Amino acid sequence: MNKPLRRIAIFCGLLVLTLLIRDNWLQYVQADQLKDDPKNRRVAIARYATPRGDIIVDGKAITGHATTEGDFKYKRTYKDGAMWAPVTGFVSQAYGANQLESIEDGILTGDDDRLFFRNTLDMITGEPKEGGNVVTTLNAAAQKAAYEGLAAQGGKGAVAAIEPSTGKILALASYPSYDPSTIAGSSTSDEEAWKKLQKNENPDDPMLNRALREVYPPGSTFKVVTAAAALENGLYTDADSKTNSPLPWTMPGTTTELENEGNIPCKDATLRVALQYSCNTVFGKIGSDLGNDKMLEEAKKFGFTEEQFTPVRSSASVFSDDMNQSQTALSSIGQFNTAATPLQMAMVASAVANDGELMKPYMVDELQAPNLDPVEKTEPEPMSRPLSAKNAQILQSMMETVVSDGTGQNAQINGVTVGGKTGTAQHGVDNSENPYAWFLSYAKTDEGSPVAVAVVVEDEDAVRDDISGGGLAAPIAKSVMEAVIDSKR
Repeated sequence: MNKPLRRIAIFCGLLVLTLLIRDNWLQYVQADQLKDDPKNRRVAIARYATPRGDIIVDGKAITGHATTEGDFKYKRTYKDGAMWAPVTGFVSQAYGANQLESIEDGILTGDDDRLFFRNTLDMITGEPKEGGNVVTTLNAAAQKAAYEGLAAQGGKGAVAAIEPSTGKILALASYPSYDPSTIAGSSTSDEEAWKKLQKNENPDDPMLNRALREVYPPGSTFKVVTAAAALENGLYTDADSKTNSPLPWTMPGTTTELENEGNIPCKDATLRVALQYSCNTVFGKIGSDLGNDKMLEEAKKFGFTEEQFTPVRSSASVFSDDMNQSQTALSSIGQFNTAATPLQMAMVASAVANDGELMKPYMVDELQAPNLDPVEKTEPEPMSRPLSAKNAQILQSMMETVVSDGTGQNAQINGVTVGGKTGTAQHGVDNSENPYAWFLSYAKTDEGSPVAVAVVVEDEDAVRDDISGGGLAAPIAKSVMEAVIDSKR
């Protein structure tokens, strides 16, 4: 080969090599960046070219699809969308996706790597591409009871319900809510609906998942954790012996007396009576006597200080690690810096009901291929043991007294043993706003404990004592527990 031809051959070879390098760079190194580029409409067009798979509750789809005009052929629809929004989240042609719709997007669109063989077979046989399904652990009757109970109060609030023996989430309601169908497309009406849902336009913030993402002072419901800490650390060993609880009781390092709500029998009260009447002095002194480290250790065993993934993320509940005795006393009655999500407080009730073992909460039971073959199955997983079985049963008996003869009587169910704890948490500077009304509970039948529930109601006409939780939140918890029990009959 003469010299000019050799130079041309080398130059052409270098061009081919450059093209190969560039092609591999684009296809492998920059693939994800190009795929996620908002200007890349091909990805979005392909995403909405086929129907998504469904999110399933009790064997029925709570999602669907509709055809649209333009580049995007299909958009998501929702059945009872506002009720299920805290579970499903949304998927929108204009605004992306969140919660289950985002986390399980690969299965729902059919793009998950685990569906590769199925997709390859469909391509060979000419079958259209399909999305798989997400089968949830939710109980439709419990969810309806939770959502309608919150709606009837007319304010804001949330409910979380768990099956104690497995950790399955049975209900996850937030109010006010929104219908994801209204923002699923890319039209002018979807844009207007989106703007109306934003917090700067709507102070009630209907897109906030209060069951998972909002942390509230738990008030007296946290006394269940404090009672557990007292039993586990041997400060007290049973429910019916008198405690060392003077009245009045001055918080250490201060001249401030911790007050009880009303004229209630708190002086040297037993743990049972102290929980029945919700004695601040008894549980505040327990926290002070145990100290910050031991209270923090017990709170962590229940799940405090860490985010939970259900797989939707739940905000971390708060119990501080740098408090003095007085601050620890206030935190031990659910005030000061203590804050919890409704899911967290349902976990507290669940662990007590499950004889001291806390199961990891989860809301996805199974992922399915388009032909309904299982792709992944969630197995129940122990998370921690906040109490021994013996101490859990002592605490159960105390919580059951709260419902049978205390502030939680509105949660009583005929023929069912119910344990619970009411709470009213301070809200606003110097408690200037209406308090948060709380109730956490569990139901116990001959077959075991099918459900544990936490309810918080915001901004209601609540009086400032624990009867608020019993009056506002307990009836909602009762209806959720009844729904679960009836569904199992």
